[in-house]
Amino acid sequence: MSADTRLEELGVSGLGESGLGESGLGESGLGEVDEPAFSGLAERHRRELHVHCYRMLGSFEDAEDTVQETFLRAWRRRETFEGRSTFRAWLYRIATNACLDLLAKCRPEPATGGEVLWLQPYPDRLLDELPAGDADEPETVAVARETIELAYVVAVQHLAPRPRAVLILRDVLGWPAKDVAELLGDSVNSVNSALQRARAGMREHLPAERQDWTGGEEDAGTRELVRRYTDASVATDVDGLAALLRDDVRCSMPPTPGLYVGREAVVNDWVESGFQDLKHLRAVLTSVNRQPAVAFYLWRKQEGAYLPLTIDVLRVTGGAIAEIITFHADQFPRLGLPERLPADGIE
Repeated sequence: MSADTRLEELGVSGLGESGLGESGLGESGLGEVDEPAFSGLAERHRRELHVHCYRMLGSFEDAEDTVQETFLRAWRRRETFEGRSTFRAWLYRIATNACLDLLAKCRPEPATGGEVLWLQPYPDRLLDELPAGDADEPETVAVARETIELAYVVAVQHLAPRPRAVLILRDVLGWPAKDVAELLGDSVNSVNSALQRARAGMREHLPAERQDWTGGEEDAGTRELVRRYTDASVATDVDGLAALLRDDVRCSMPPTPGLYVGREAVVNDWVESGFQDLKHLRAVLTSVNRQPAVAFYLWRKQEGAYLPLTIDVLRVTGGAIAEIITFHADQFPRLGLPERLPADGIE
């Protein structure tokens, strides 16, 4: 008997297709579901749970580990599922608590300058795997997009774990306060208070105005700006790059400490780090966390190819670059980028 057939007998077919409003499990719950059937049911929610844990933790790798822990806990506790909530909501409950447990053991603190050194990028190609849900609702689409951008993820990491969970469950997932209170074992008043504190904390750490951090769909102007940034970078044209930056541009490179704020500080860092001396660069345009990004490759004569160097994730505001977060070459495989680019006549 197939896993799907077994699930249909238990009244749980089709879960994951209709979001939090999906029907509950049958009266027999999960007690009679074997492991292959259970895994098939849980796997339908892997990507959205991974994104949820990523928002909570800011790290792609920690999110992966936490989702695995979530599935393990869910299987071990399957008989405790009583069908009062949906299976999806039950998994979110377990995942949130797994994140809180991890943060209780080792909660990293943002660096002195405010940068999140454990921050890792999230590939857009994996975000495309998320269930459509209310894809026709513009507000829902906007929230999903804005709350995966790096500026939002960084700001969330400055919150204490429980207010962080409340904010994500209430403002991102749209859970009612009473459901969040039940998950956390708190009162509704406590949840509402935590939400207000979390929102205040977010205002402190997000860019000053909403339009300064929300990306929205990439327009022709943004694409042209990214093209100019790419060309100037490949040419190591510091003056050309400087002309594309906002006066208050921010630049960081997790996990390397150091946050540079302001055009002059950013440009000086580029000059001092020897950027102008780099020769034979190539670039690949991509997107990360629903933001434009440029992956750079450097020619390595010994290997006879261009090898990964860094990837710049850009936040564009008002026709200029407001922030550059640079990640190291170890992120290339996860982002689905080529391991190398072939030679183009260089010897």
